[in-house]
Amino acid sequence: MRREREHLAASRAALRAMRQDVEALDISDVTGNWVNAKVLAAGIDARIKALADLADLPLFFGRLDYLHAPGSDVAEGAGGENFYIGRRHVHDADGDPMVIDWRAPVSQPFYRASRNEPMDVALRRRFGYTGGELTAYEDEHLSDPAEAATASRLLQEEIERPRVGPMRDIVATIQPEQHEIVVAGVGGTVCVQGAPGTGKTAVGLHRVAYLLYAHRERLSRTGTLVVGPNASFLRYIEQVLPALGEMQVKQATVDDLVAHVQIRGTDTAEAATVKGDARMAQVLRRAVRSGIRRPSQAAVVVRGSRRWRVPAYELQEIVDELAARDIRYQAAREALPQRIAHAVLVQMERAGEAPDDRVQDAVARNAAVKAVVKECWPPVDPAKVVLRLLSDPDFLASCADGLLSADEQKRILWAKPARGLASAPWSAADAVLVDEAADLVQRTPSLGHVVLDEAQDLSPMQYRAVGRRCSTGSATVLGDIAQGTTPWATASWAEALGHLGKPEARVEELTRGFRVPREIIAYASRLLPAIAPGLAPASSVREAAGALSVRPVAPAALDAQVVAACRDALAYEGSIGLIAADPRVPSLARALDEAGLPFLAPGEETSAAARLTLVPASLAKGLEYDYVVLDEPARVVSAEPDVRTGLRRLYVALTRAVSGLTVVHAQPLPAELG
Repeated sequence: MRREREHLAASRAALRAMRQDVEALDISDVTGNWVNAKVLAAGIDARIKALADLADLPLFFGRLDYLHAPGSDVAEGAGGENFYIGRRHVHDADGDPMVIDWRAPVSQPFYRASRNEPMDVALRRRFGYTGGELTAYEDEHLSDPAEAATASRLLQEEIERPRVGPMRDIVATIQPEQHEIVVAGVGGTVCVQGAPGTGKTAVGLHRVAYLLYAHRERLSRTGTLVVGPNASFLRYIEQVLPALGEMQVKQATVDDLVAHVQIRGTDTAEAATVKGDARMAQVLRRAVRSGIRRPSQAAVVVRGSRRWRVPAYELQEIVDELAARDIRYQAAREALPQRIAHAVLVQMERAGEAPDDRVQDAVARNAAVKAVVKECWPPVDPAKVVLRLLSDPDFLASCADGLLSADEQKRILWAKPARGLASAPWSAADAVLVDEAADLVQRTPSLGHVVLDEAQDLSPMQYRAVGRRCSTGSATVLGDIAQGTTPWATASWAEALGHLGKPEARVEELTRGFRVPREIIAYASRLLPAIAPGLAPASSVREAAGALSVRPVAPAALDAQVVAACRDALAYEGSIGLIAADPRVPSLARALDEAGLPFLAPGEETSAAARLTLVPASLAKGLEYDYVVLDEPARVVSAEPDVRTGLRRLYVALTRAVSGLTVVHAQPLPAELG
């Protein structure tokens, strides 16, 4: 233990020295201009932040002792040496490694080695920490057949450690099935169907960190993005990647991606479902191209003393050919004058002239050519196209003919025609339509990799919006069909991946839970036959005695009993979430205030002084708490537009607990809970 603590102290000193070396760099005379100087300074600042020594996080969490000597065919480059595995690479003044990044090839056996396949590892050591101080270690002799395999106590303690504050990384506890997904290649898209507590969100975030390590040059050039369901969720996960040394990954919601217009209105569930349907893509394509016209007159281009005439039929052929091609509207509009100019140049060459590219560009800018382009291929504003589509019944009918029924068209039309863009009652679903129209006009730039979490709740049009951001890159799609709580929630991953533009994606299923206790996940799984008949119930590696408590109470005593359950939970260490149907939240907030119990809103960081969060059921997805008090399950179900969606919302609420769940109810429990 003394030697390990000495290595930890020496490693921290080496990390400080690495940071000081970067801080001491003098870049005043190494760049040619101020732009390069700014870029270099920003890179150095990011490097300094990445080298921060976070006192509350272990610098290393494991050690591997390899069997073979250097130069051996087995574990080449790692023979006979000990390697400390941590969150980032640390080296001494001579450049020798003191801590190996968990993503490095030599670190991989820490997650994958077993007695059946030791991967040349003689010993795997795990370290336990308390408040940043190394307090324990545990050894597995993988090459010793006489040693019996036992469950790791330190691994179990790390998984069960109470959580206060934002989501933590899981580098010390990644399991083999999770690790296989984390290290999957950057070239392919992976879809993870994960039951509650299986760590799918953590797997997605660690996959980003791994890809940035393995393909940093490529992804630093093309960019990476994490897409979450709401701002509260993004605040909850925002510290995971910086803790792993990755500072440049952007995070956004789907609404952030499509923020072309200011949201002022809301849709009914029926209207939002139609607007989110994949058929709307074809409706919008027709709307964007509705202004294309075949020219009726010839174009006469005057250059000097000569007049060059392009007949109407030839112009029509050019327009028809561009309209038939599957290219963006603006790209075709920019190609049209060049095509007309080329037709003029052909005539010039036949007349004995020798025009060059400059002449063609000049002809393309000629007033007569511009007039043809304006008449046949007018400029398009995506927002104005969508505004007209949702305001003008006749225009919508012409664009939706054969695609949407008359009843569906009525659902999506605004009650009052908008007078202009500024006064339009844009909804979140309308913004997605504007984004689709914008992409039809001009291609959306693609990133190198996108992580899409809680994907089961997206509409087909939202999938298309995210897919545009990774059309030339790859994606990691995370979700659980059983937790789909929107009216348009996806029915299958094959359908969703098709809308995303990644039909070839590999689907992986995680069913072994690590966070939710076995008793709780078994109770919640009673709902699966009603909400997701095709999914296998999740299992859990954890047993927590007394983790589940169901308390029937009198209706008049409901609020008081919920407050009492919160007091009971506060007696334990960790975070507490009080989850209730959205309409119940105001009355519970008053009850907590009257009882003198301070509470937070979702997304606000818990601390030792404030550990209770009041969570509307609609915002509970993706969050987790050590202890959960669930108020009135029947109200959670009835608050949704239909029973199946309500049961799915209840399934989400039941599976947010890491250590204990107390269900308090005055109304009868839903029959599906048995």
